[in-house]
Parts: sequence; structure tokens; C-alpha cells
Amino acid sequence: MKNIYFLSDAHLGSLAIPHARMQERRLVNFLDSIKHKAAAIYLLGDIFDFWHEYKTVVPKGYTRLLGKISELTDMGVEVHFFTGNHDLWVGDYLQEECGVTLHTKSSVVDIYGSLFYLSHGDGLGSKDRKFKLLRGIFHNRLCQRLFASIHPRWGMAFGLEWARRSRMKREDGKEPPYQGEDREELVIFAKDYLRSHPDINFFIFGHRHIELDLMLQRTCRMLILGDWISQFSYAVFDGEHLFLDSFIEGESQP
Repeated sequence: MKNIYFLSDAHLGSLAIPHARMQERRLVNFLDSIKHKAAAIYLLGDIFDFWHEYKTVVPKGYTRLLGKISELTDMGVEVHFFTGNHDLWVGDYLQEECGVTLHTKSSVVDIYGSLFYLSHGDGLGSKDRKFKLLRGIFHNRLCQRLFASIHPRWGMAFGLEWARRSRMKREDGKEPPYQGEDREELVIFAKDYLRSHPDINFFIFGHRHIELDLMLQRTCRMLILGDWISQFSYAVFDGEHLFLDSFIEGESQP
């Protein structure tokens, strides 16, 4: 039985990350290290800091990552790409050229007999009206068509700069630390969802850039995956055990 891997929040291409090329190489090296051990890899959102596909144009760069994903899918490894709040404008390019399975919404997936609720996590349990408004605008088809009418030269520059400013508004460019079970929006959401769906065994989210492993009930755990900016963290499921780990180059990996 081969492993199932989960990771999120690389934000490749971010103007706020000074070691962007090294960061992409590290992610590619990790994927290469698990290619013979993986049955499936779930990329749970914000792999790119900004991604917008035009009809005949895709963003510059990321060739090492896209090539490695294509190699994995050619080998028969399932690669699932969940859109996040930074890369929700994905079209059919990654599916047709790289062979990924695209998910634009949260999904409940049966993996080796266990039920996983998988999502990037943005908007879940949030009461922030400004965030909800922006999220509604970004997901609106008309707004997407209007943005697509802007020349890529300006559209991509605008999107990357917007993402950079959004990150730099936070203290040190980092996410706030864990807020506790009663205040953490994703924990609140998972507990509420679990009340009406008690058969869920695992919730796995990205988005928050923190590592969290929390027991919700005797038969249900929740994980937040951290990020691939400074933590280089991921989760792995072997059919029986699920755990968080970090990729350190040069060390053997599970």
C-alpha cells in the first residue's frame, strides 16, 4: 500500500518571498523524493501566489514544478489540485497539460476506507464581511471575464502586487498564531460540520500557515498543514496512520 501525501500554501511566484527559486526547487525535490512511494498527492490550495489563465496564455515560470507534476501523473500517481484564495483562477491548463484532477470546492474523499474532508479552508467559518465580499467578487464569473479582458502584462502584475501587499499587511508578513479551539475559524467549522456528518475521520486544511494536529472526537482528527514558505511541512497517510512532517533535504523521507 502506497502513501497519500497532502501539502499546501507554497505561494510560488510571491513578490514577498526572497528565496523563490530555491523554494520551488525544494518543493520539486520533495515531490521527486516521494514519487515511488505515493499513490496520490493532494495539493490543498495556494500553491501559486497568483495564477490566472487566459484563453491562450498561462503565467510565466513554474516550469520545474509543472514538469515534475507531469512526470508524476505520467507514472500513474494521482495529483489532486485544490484551488485556494490565491490561485482560484485555474482553468483547464493543469488538467490537460499536467494531468491533475482539479477541485474548485471542498471534497469528502474515501481514502483506504477512511473519510477525509479536504479543503484549502478559505472562507470556512469566517465572519469577516470584507473577506467574504472579496471572495464573492473573485469567484464571480462576470468579474472573472472582465479581468480576463485585461492584457496579461498588466493583469498578472496587478495580481502579484495585490498578493504581495496582502501578505505584507501582516506583522512580519506572517499569519497570526493559533487562536485556540474557541476562536480558530477552521476548528469551529470542523466541529460544526462533524455534528451533522459524524462519519468523517479526518479534516485536512491549508490556508492558515500553521501546523495543527487536533483530536475533535475519538474517531476524528483535524490537521492544518503549515506552509511551503518557511515550514516545508506536509501530511502523510499510510492507510492506518496520519501524521505531520517536514521536508529536510538530504534526509530520507517516509
